[in-house]
Amino acid sequence: MRWKRPEEPESLSRWLREASLWRRLAWLLLPMLVLVTALELWMTRHDALEAADSAYDRSLLGALKSIDANISTASGGLSVELPYRMFEFFELTASGQVYFRVATSDGLVELGSADLPAPPGVVTTGQPVFYDAPYFGEPVRFAAYRRALERAPAGSEARSVLVQVGESTRSRREFTRRFVKRAVLRDALVLALLVCCTAVALAAALRPLARLAREVQTRSPEDLAPIAGDGLPADIRPLVAAVNQQMARTQALVAQQRRFLDDASHQLRTHLTTLQMQADYARREQDATQVQAALEALGTEIGRATRSTQQLLALGRSDTAALDIAQLDLAALLREVALAFLPQARARRIDLGIHTPAPEFPAVADRGLMREALANLVANAVAHTPEGGTVTLFAAADAQGFSLNVEDNGPGLAAEERAALGQRFRRGQRAAGGGSGLGLAIARAIAERHRGALRLEAREAGSGLHAILWWPRTMG
Repeated sequence: MRWKRPEEPESLSRWLREASLWRRLAWLLLPMLVLVTALELWMTRHDALEAADSAYDRSLLGALKSIDANISTASGGLSVELPYRMFEFFELTASGQVYFRVATSDGLVELGSADLPAPPGVVTTGQPVFYDAPYFGEPVRFAAYRRALERAPAGSEARSVLVQVGESTRSRREFTRRFVKRAVLRDALVLALLVCCTAVALAAALRPLARLAREVQTRSPEDLAPIAGDGLPADIRPLVAAVNQQMARTQALVAQQRRFLDDASHQLRTHLTTLQMQADYARREQDATQVQAALEALGTEIGRATRSTQQLLALGRSDTAALDIAQLDLAALLREVALAFLPQARARRIDLGIHTPAPEFPAVADRGLMREALANLVANAVAHTPEGGTVTLFAAADAQGFSLNVEDNGPGLAAEERAALGQRFRRGQRAAGGGSGLGLAIARAIAERHRGALRLEAREAGSGLHAILWWPRTMG
């Protein structure tokens, strides 16, 4: 597969995000390896130049001191006995011409090449100085040394003499070039080995990911079993654990939806069967009074089917709908639900009211779902409270969370029955006919979606039931 490098700089980050892990690591590692190799080569060349200068400067200093040792003013003039054998060896190692100059400080007496470039600064007596300067069109390395004279030569008042020796830098450049060339070959080989070793290491490191990908790809769509984390690197196990957690949530959701579909189909099938039987009975009946009674029963059953369908839709929405968390006024919510059920309560002469003083504090929740839950609790209380009874709505809050409360003075429930209620299609033993057992299940599901709970308790004073829908202040 050919790699295509992005032409636009702004597309580099997108290309890296979309590229495979192999390409991403190669794109990130190779430039760094090349950069490190180039830096190492620069340092090698720098060290080679320093080493060559140090080695050749020692030879240059040796020639300088040999000349200095052969300077004499015993004859009255300035005489130098040149070490020709050393010069021959020096020229051989320098691979070029060797130059020298011996001159008094006043410049009246000098030997050798008189036009050698002068040192760039003042030469201190007894301290050799090294410098580079062009001479006859080529770079030359010079060493200069000033020494004191025991007496001035004849015709001169100079008390010191300057000795200069120079050699071509050709041999130094050739030595540095060979050294750097070998370093380049060596580093290129090391870089190639690093790339190969990195590729092998990446292949070995990514092999568990490839195995994991094959294992997931070969699974059937229905297989939501946890992925085995054995043999996977420690860095990959948190990802596998997160995937297993998500698969467990998906499996629970699928199982919940299957149960919901089974229960809903059973519930709707019962209503449809009843409607079909009543319609068949009305068609067969010749008596107008019986037909009217059958039609009224048909209308009642349609109302029950409509109510069951609405509750089923609300239950499905409470399980799967995304929460729209926002601030809401619980007192306003209580008034809204109480006004909605006021006609039903008046028809049964039930005292439906809100506990005063109404709390005026903001809560945080999904208002639509909370209204649905409270409405089901109120509907359940109004349906099971005897005529002339009382149903009271109120809200509460504390440091831990909020609660919506519905309290009635009906017959109440036993402790074991209160623990069982809230399951889908589960009804109380004293429940009136026509109910589907979904009201409390909807309230419980909505509470659990808000990380809360639905509690059914006996009233503190007298008979009746106290339904508490509680959820915490923080739902993270």
